Amino acid sequence: MKRTIGLPVAAAVVLALVASQAQAACCGAERVASDGCSAPHYHTVYRTVKKTVMDRVEETRYRTVHDRVPFEKTINYTVNRTEKRQRQVNYTVMVPSYETKTRSYTVCKPVWETKQKQVNYTVMKPVYETKTRTYTVCKPVWETRQKQVNYTVMKPVYETKTRTYTVHKPVWETRQKQVNYTVMKPVYETKTRTYTVHKPVYETRSKEVTYYVRKAVPYTKTVQVKGGHWETQSYTVPGPSYTKTVRTPGKWVYNADTCSCCYQPGTCCKVPVQCPPRTCCKKVWVPECHTKEICCTKYVCEPRTKTVCYKVCKMVPECKTCCYKVCKMVPECRTKTCCYKVCKMVPECKTCTYKVCKMVPECRTKTCCYKVCKMVPETKTCCYKVCKMVPECRTKTCCYKVCKMVPETKTCCYKVCKMIPECRTRTECYNVCVPECKTRTVTCYKCVPRQEAYTVTKCVPRCVCEQVPCKVLCTNPECPEAQTAPADGCNCPDNCSGGCGCSHCG
Repeated sequence: MKRTIGLPVAAAVVLALVASQAQAACCGAERVASDGCSAPHYHTVYRTVKKTVMDRVEETRYRTVHDRVPFEKTINYTVNRTEKRQRQVNYTVMVPSYETKTRSYTVCKPVWETKQKQVNYTVMKPVYETKTRTYTVCKPVWETRQKQVNYTVMKPVYETKTRTYTVHKPVWETRQKQVNYTVMKPVYETKTRTYTVHKPVYETRSKEVTYYVRKAVPYTKTVQVKGGHWETQSYTVPGPSYTKTVRTPGKWVYNADTCSCCYQPGTCCKVPVQCPPRTCCKKVWVPECHTKEICCTKYVCEPRTKTVCYKVCKMVPECKTCCYKVCKMVPECRTKTCCYKVCKMVPECKTCTYKVCKMVPECRTKTCCYKVCKMVPETKTCCYKVCKMVPECRTKTCCYKVCKMVPETKTCCYKVCKMIPECRTRTECYNVCVPECKTRTVTCYKCVPRQEAYTVTKCVPRCVCEQVPCKVLCTNPECPEAQTAPADGCNCPDNCSGGCGCSHCG
């Protein structure tokens, strides 16, 4: 909708501008006629115009190119050669020395003795007695009764009614109108342009390259290998000593107050105890030194030469011409017929029927049954037992053990280990780096400059004069301005903005 409204507005603006320009031209013609000339008159004159033309000129230039020239060079270098040597090393080894010793120790050996005694004790014996008890219980008695209950019920009563109402019904009417709009019409113009492109030209060349190949050379060398074996040795560790608490044998003492014998334990004393020794095993490493030959491989660099081809790129200028199109948008006024709809609301009367519900109260009666509970007393008799605990004396025989500690002497043998230092000598191999001077030939490269010619195309500006016709406006052909007009132009300056009336300047 916005686009449809904007097109007529744009068309109106364009028509107003055209009308204002036409009015301005008419006013200028009236002003010239009022000066005394009868009618506008145009005559053609030629004007000399200078323009610059670019000429293509080829020019030879020189640039410096560096070529790599190989040459041989002798280099002295030092190589560290490994040399094996031997030396005597003194070291100390702790050799274990075992000594057997004997010692005596006393052990208290427990001896158990079983004894018996008579013990009097009292037991509570239960005696049951039956008794009778009378009690009163209230028993519930249920009685069914009836009564009349009045209640109200809301009864629905329906009534039919009629209502008239007005409805606005839409009626659509189709109409037409003329709409002016402006369309931008594309106008294409073909132009030509010349440009220079540098085209790559590849040239294949070859050169000698030195490379190195690693060659494997096998050799044998003698190596001292340190080894050994494990030996199992046994030794005796004496048992730990600890102090043990021992109670002496007790005795039975008669108590005259209770007429019974009581056991009185003996006193406690501390006795040293020695545990038996144990035999342990341990592994000892015995070092050994062996000599063996191993195969080794060393790599030697061997120089070799090969021919390598490579490409050199040169940029050669090339002129090309391309055609392209320029698009200009020209406004064009058009007219179209648009159809639109207009809605009118027409009133219409309708009638509808509906129901109305009213709730009317109605009284009703119903019979309800209910129960009444009465408590009636009733006498009952129950029997129960009563337990009494009566003491009863009894006698039993108890067996008990009495421990007596009997001392016993024992003898044990144990070993004592002493570490005695012992000096030994061994032969040790070690490596020494000995420098060795060597000479080798290396291929080096140096850059040699040379001049290389190449062609460059450049554009040289050139000034060209042309005769261009132009029209001069005059109101009367007999006016002195028209007779004295120069033949080579309209005599207007270079920065003329078109105020002289010349079509060329305008």
